Amino acid sequence: MTNTIGPILLGILLVAAPVFSQDAASGDGTAAPDFTTAAVPSGPQAAQPAVTPQQPAVLPGPVYYSRAYDVRAKIHKYASFATLPLVGGEFVLGQSLFDSPSDGKKSAHVAIGTAIGGLFAVNSVTGVWNLVESRKDPNRGHLPLIHSLLMLGADAGFVATAAITPGGDDRGGSPALSDNRGTHRAMAFTSMGLATASYLIMLIGNR
Repeated sequence: MTNTIGPILLGILLVAAPVFSQDAASGDGTAAPDFTTAAVPSGPQAAQPAVTPQQPAVLPGPVYYSRAYDVRAKIHKYASFATLPLVGGEFVLGQSLFDSPSDGKKSAHVAIGTAIGGLFAVNSVTGVWNLVESRKDPNRGHLPLIHSLLMLGADAGFVATAAITPGGDDRGGSPALSDNRGTHRAMAFTSMGLATASYLIMLIGNR
């Protein structure tokens, strides 16, 4: 019986030895990276940046203008063509009248000044009216507002110029009248400069 058990135990040891060696190998440090890699998904995940969906751009709705706006715009545009000829003619005539006064030059000066006043009255009404109507248009830009402010400044300047018009008997007269002539000319030239700049802003801006 003892002779039989000995060979059996020896056979069991020979068969079990490779199994124990595999278990020992699986328990050493060489297998640790595999377990670490497998454990990563089950651990706490790193914080991911929040992804917010992009909101579609909100485009402004269309702005509709009245038929009267178009009519006023055409009147304003075509009347503006007379700006430079009238302002230029008044500039030359005013300077000539300042240097060598005469009744004929004075009458022409007054006539052209009256025409400029009428032109600016029409363009001020049509321009300001359309500026108010287009105030909610996001595509209007800043040029119309700058144009309007300069032109209104020119309007005020022309009114002041007319208010300080020298008298009819100022040819070589008193110093007070001479000073009045100088102020009148300075105000007129300033107003003409504002009007010209306002006109050119819209002309260059293709308005």
